[in-house]
Amino acid sequence: MNILVTGANGQLGNEMRIISKDTDDTYTFTDVVEAEGVETVLLDITDAEAVRSIVREKGIRCIVNCAAYTNVDKAETDEALCHTLNAEAPKILALAMKEANGLLVQISTDYVFGGDPYNTPCREDQKGTPTGVYGKTKLEGERNVQEAGCDYVIIRTAWLYSEFGKNFVKTMLGLTASKPQLNVVFDQVGTPTYAYDLARAIQTVLADYAGENPENGYSKRGIYHFSNEGVCSWYDFTKKIAELAGNTECDIRPCHSDEFPSPVKRPAYSVLDKTKIKQVFGVEVPYWTDSLKVCMNRMFN
Repeated sequence: MNILVTGANGQLGNEMRIISKDTDDTYTFTDVVEAEGVETVLLDITDAEAVRSIVREKGIRCIVNCAAYTNVDKAETDEALCHTLNAEAPKILALAMKEANGLLVQISTDYVFGGDPYNTPCREDQKGTPTGVYGKTKLEGERNVQEAGCDYVIIRTAWLYSEFGKNFVKTMLGLTASKPQLNVVFDQVGTPTYAYDLARAIQTVLADYAGENPENGYSKRGIYHFSNEGVCSWYDFTKKIAELAGNTECDIRPCHSDEFPSPVKRPAYSVLDKTKIKQVFGVEVPYWTDSLKVCMNRMFN
């Protein structure tokens, strides 16, 4: 198949570049800026005609949308741009895939939850209760994709990290290596996701779609959840990062969220139930500490 990846220079996009080398598919990697050392086609996904043009020109059968506005705090004062990228752009991509009779894989987030107190893993059919602009626009983006009428697979993920770009793992590696003491919140619980594992899950979806070759709509269209297995707080996550890096001098202490004032109330519990994606696509999900070891080994080597 001919596959287009947006946001190709971000964390997930770069992992999709790696995954693509193991397939016979033809990939077109796009972003709004070029990156050194990798081929990037410049594409503004908020430009409907530009999107339709490249889909026609490249004969695109699937789009994997890795592009998004992800600065959760800044989104509160930059609502217009956040809405354009997270809500309007997915609709443009979905309409382009409807016209091409193709599939859109839309990446969403655990931040569509959080307004209600949860203590069991969130399922796909659970009501969205976002607490900030970022979560609200991502949830609207999901609905726009569903209403566009194309084949789609929406994958909600959480706490994404990789060896590429800026992320929590890299930040904590630096802080635990340089600070004698560090306070990290323990009252926000979820599951880290290694972007490479998510990319492999997306590849499984794409291969399944190619094998089904649907004429009357993809039978497995819908919303799915994917993160690594297990549960931890940001405090636990940091402790494991420091342990694996050998940063033993830093005194890492648990603290409450209100010790770090933020314009957004973040989900206190956003563990995602992954039963559906495992049953429908046969996806195997690694445990979060195992994937963290793999990622950090790749960073250091």
